[in-house]
Amino acid sequence: MKKNTREFAEKNFNDDFDALSEREKRVIEHFGSRKHISHDTNQEFETEQTFGQKIADRVAAFGGSWTFIIIFVGVLIVWVLLNSLVLARRNDAFDPYPYILLNLFLSMVAALQAPVILMSQNRQSVKDRLDAAHDYEVNLKAELEILSLHEKLDELREAKWKEMIQFQEEQIKLLTQLLKERDAKVSD
Repeated sequence: MKKNTREFAEKNFNDDFDALSEREKRVIEHFGSRKHISHDTNQEFETEQTFGQKIADRVAAFGGSWTFIIIFVGVLIVWVLLNSLVLARRNDAFDPYPYILLNLFLSMVAALQAPVILMSQNRQSVKDRLDAAHDYEVNLKAELEILSLHEKLDELREAKWKEMIQFQEEQIKLLTQLLKERDAKVSD
């Protein structure tokens, strides 16, 4: 690692470089080499999914959609109408009015869907933590870049001030010389 990057890090973090966290060291290395902070962790997270995790994500995505709600409400209405109106007239209803079989199926769907959705939410929270860590690294690098720009601007401003002071000293010297020449001509 470049020495000036190490010094910059120690100056801006007010701590020894070796005492910084691995994340901060990684950000400083990216800062020093002018590399972008990649989003590899989420790509790895997505590619390392097991078959069960992929299914859990798909079930949770479908179970939380309007398509699922509309289909589910449609099935419930058909079930109730079929058992109450059509089959009840013929005394052939397979699930008469209290709809005990329907209640059983709804309970089974809920019992299976809830843990699958919880699994997907747990995975999503892990992914969100990875996103937050990545955002922290990007923000930290941006802050370092801004601090670096401020230092460069301060150096430029200081150099300009020195240049202006030298220019003013030359002007004063020339004015003093002109005044002496004028005083010499007046006294002659």
